[in-house]
Amino acid sequence: MSERQGGRPDRRRPRTRIAAATIAAVTGFGLAACGSGGESGVPTINLYYPPEQNLEKVIDTCNAEAQGRYQIAYRVLPREADEQRVQMVRRLAAEDTGMDVLGLDVTWTQEFAGAEWIREWTGENKAEAERGTLEGPLRTARYEDKLYAAPKNTNVQLLWYRTDLVPEPPKTWDEMIEMAQQLKSQGQPHQVLTMGAQYEGLVVLFNTLVESAGGRILSEDGEQVALGDEAVRALELLQWFATAGVTSPSFSNAIEDPTRLEFQSGNGAFQINWPYVYPALQEGAPELAEKVKWARYPGVEEGTPSKVTIGGINMAVSAYSPHPEEAFEAAACIRNAENQKFSAINSGVPPTIESVYADPEMAEAYPMKDTILEELKEPAVRPLTPAYQNISTVTSALLSPPSAIDPQQTVKELREAVQDAIDSKGVLP
Repeated sequence: MSERQGGRPDRRRPRTRIAAATIAAVTGFGLAACGSGGESGVPTINLYYPPEQNLEKVIDTCNAEAQGRYQIAYRVLPREADEQRVQMVRRLAAEDTGMDVLGLDVTWTQEFAGAEWIREWTGENKAEAERGTLEGPLRTARYEDKLYAAPKNTNVQLLWYRTDLVPEPPKTWDEMIEMAQQLKSQGQPHQVLTMGAQYEGLVVLFNTLVESAGGRILSEDGEQVALGDEAVRALELLQWFATAGVTSPSFSNAIEDPTRLEFQSGNGAFQINWPYVYPALQEGAPELAEKVKWARYPGVEEGTPSKVTIGGINMAVSAYSPHPEEAFEAAACIRNAENQKFSAINSGVPPTIESVYADPEMAEAYPMKDTILEELKEPAVRPLTPAYQNISTVTSALLSPPSAIDPQQTVKELREAVQDAIDSKGVLP
């Protein structure tokens, strides 16, 4: 599971148990055997995409609409984001023609475009990809002012809180920590549960705090470090949070699903996590679910709304696809408004097309949709640079464990390490 993609443990539709999709074991170079020629000369469009429940039904719909012009074949990538990336990087570096449409984590589009592994979206394809799509997700799909992918789904974290413990949600991190300390003094469940392990989730937390404080990690052009006073404020807050006695003992090792399970067991008063926790809570702890509501992610300063880091998946077309015209058509179909609605309702992935949120069918499966949309209209985006993988690696290392952060010293080390990551101009293997 990866919070870059919005966290993707098995999702379940509220009040409906959905069996996990059967996933073939598909790893390594053995996939090169999957050619692009189908039966009777019909092109096979190989879609390399992370595991998503019910995506096969979307593909069936698109295959029917293609009326025999092509046949999409779902090649399921590994569940872990790093393994997905390694598989695609190795095959694209070898100019593998067996890959057509790629489901890219939002942090990879610039890297793949910079390496010339994916094709630019132009003309009507570009117009269709941009039509009605939220600007935040579109920013993650651009490189050097050109569109290299079409956002399929997005994601933002929300604040989940116990209404039996706090009547109103906190507006800021300071307020949330103080509420948790008060609950602790009363001997009640009090923990603020979120992800603090040395991985991408910690980078997401830091990026959200920096942007919510009014700063950013990189300059607009992605070539210079921009960590200023806002980053120091974010580091001060992160260090205080880690040492204020309100986190789980496992905070410095916590990733998404263990965080969800700990809250679900009743240990937390607050949880900051992705929206998939809602259907999981409905099924796994229905009595607790009745006491849990959601709110916008807490801000850093009073009166200033948070800017929350978005995740999600972008649809790209391989530069080595022998069927680019059909590949663009297939990608556009998979991420069109009707199919985004289906995936949101049945697979729990938030849409990137704004009009979908207003659809009446979204109300039951996505009662938190208005809060999600509110955050998506003012999002934080991780640094848009081909060097992001390097930046994430060095940032998570310097932030871990959060309790050991020295704000002034840590920001100095971050400035140096992040600039070195930018200047290396390397693509990690």
